[in-house]
Amino acid sequence: MQLRHLRYFVALARQRHFARAAAECGVSQPTLSAGLVALEQDLGKRLVERDRRFIDLTAQGQAMLPWAEQILGAMGSMAQAVAATAAPLAGPFRLAAIPAALPLVGRFGDALLGRYPGLHLAVHQATSRVIEQDLQALSCDAGLTYLDHEPPANVIAVPLAQERYLFVTHGDAARESGAAMDWAEAAAMPLCLLHQGMQYRRILDAQFAARGLALAPRAVADSYVALLSLVQSGRFATIIPDSYAALLTGLDWAAIQPMEGAETARRLGLVVLDRQPMGPLALAALDVARALAV
Repeated sequence: MQLRHLRYFVALARQRHFARAAAECGVSQPTLSAGLVALEQDLGKRLVERDRRFIDLTAQGQAMLPWAEQILGAMGSMAQAVAATAAPLAGPFRLAAIPAALPLVGRFGDALLGRYPGLHLAVHQATSRVIEQDLQALSCDAGLTYLDHEPPANVIAVPLAQERYLFVTHGDAARESGAAMDWAEAAAMPLCLLHQGMQYRRILDAQFAARGLALAPRAVADSYVALLSLVQSGRFATIIPDSYAALLTGLDWAAIQPMEGAETARRLGLVVLDRQPMGPLALAALDVARALAV
């Protein structure tokens, strides 16, 4: 079994398209297809359902995928550990972040690259559940996510921020500047919110349910940029984490109000997989995060 064939298999499982998987691996589509056939022959099992296109992984392919991801991740960590003994850390640092934690990327990324100038940061947005899966599969080096609500398993966590809710409307529709927004009044507004696959939305639903209220947004999205664009149109209002407040400073259309009543702050922070041996990139992330911890 050759490692490059495992890479072809994992890339195909991620891309679900032969041409895109081949492009990701930097090979031709026939080369990728031949490598997959060789892998199936080595294992004596069919891993991919296909005719002229990708259909799905077989049951055997689904069973193999997490192991293949971990093998490739472990090989990458081993190479990093060997390289780190002879030279400063260098190469990509893969950071996954939930939308609510994206405002933390600047502070963490600046500190990481300042301490390890040979690294370059590769950030992608993901849900908290995908971050947990990616950490287990060793396909990301660290994540920024919630630490208390649906906490990821088998991780070492460092708190970097505490979050509260802010209500955002278009300036023309806002009440008196600085006045707190009542939860029942907020629920009755034409809201645009993250969809329920996002952890922040599930937390928000629970906060309203605790007050005997239910949310029925007029629009949903998977990013705060989309939500704020909808608010800017003048038709909608939204509820966002206070970490985004600094990004709205100076925007004359955005009227920001705190939600009424004391809230329990939610912790956001960095997580790395709790495993031994721990790779040098995970150790570097913990080192930086602990210097920034709140």
